Parts: sequence; C-alpha cells; structure tokens
Amino acid sequence: MSPTAWSRYFFYRWKLKMYTIRVKGEFSSAHNLKDYKGKCEKLHGHNWKVEAEIGNNRLDQHGMIMDFRRAKDILNSVLDMLDHKYLNTMPFFKKHNPTSEIVAKFIYDEISKQVTGLTRITVWETDSSSASYFVSRQ
Repeated sequence: MSPTAWSRYFFYRWKLKMYTIRVKGEFSSAHNLKDYKGKCEKLHGHNWKVEAEIGNNRLDQHGMIMDFRRAKDILNSVLDMLDHKYLNTMPFFKKHNPTSEIVAKFIYDEISKQVTGLTRITVWETDSSSASYFVSRQ
C-alpha cells in the first residue's frame, strides 16, 4: 500500500470514529457590517440560533461525552454575553467585523475555554442562512 493510500486508510479507519453531541441555544442582537456596501451595512438585528457540537472518541464512566445539561448551561452562559446587545459596541467586535462567521468564532473561542472537545459552532442569522467555525483535527 502506498504512503498516500495508507494515510487515507488510517484516517478513515481510525480518525472518524467519534461520538458527538449537539446542543442548541438562541440569542437576539443587533449589528451592522463595517466597510461593506449593501443592506447589512445598516443597523439591523437577528434572532440568532446557535448549535454547539462536542465530540470525543471516548465516553465517560456513564457512557456520555458530557451531560447535556452542562453543555447547555455553558452554551447559554456564552450566549448571555451576546443577548440583547449591539455587537459592534462589544470590545471583541470593535476589532472584528461582526459577520456570522466571526460571531461563530467568538462563540467557539469562549466555549472552548470551558469545554474540551468542542468540534463545531454553527450560527443561523435566519432559517436559511448559517455560518460555522471549527478547528480541523487533521
């Protein structure tokens, strides 16, 4: 087997075996995009939906990655930082344009301070528009 074929085999055979859980939350906030020409340069708001995915290839002694209640509490504690805020006035978003992608990264970074194994954050501005942030484990 060639080195490339071997690495592909190893990746698919071993790396993808993982358990995941997902929890969802919501927050409402306003923002406007900086240096952008279009509707979103004007102040507007969203009722954001957020999904956090936590993964691990091992389960604890109870057969879980993490208790759902604990995962929801951590997610909600981060979303409370954003709820009913004008994002552009928050210190982080004064330095970073508050796009959906950057909002997802902000949430990811805050949750990962408390959770090992956070695999992905997805945020929805609307039911048909979402952005995700994750760190590749490859």
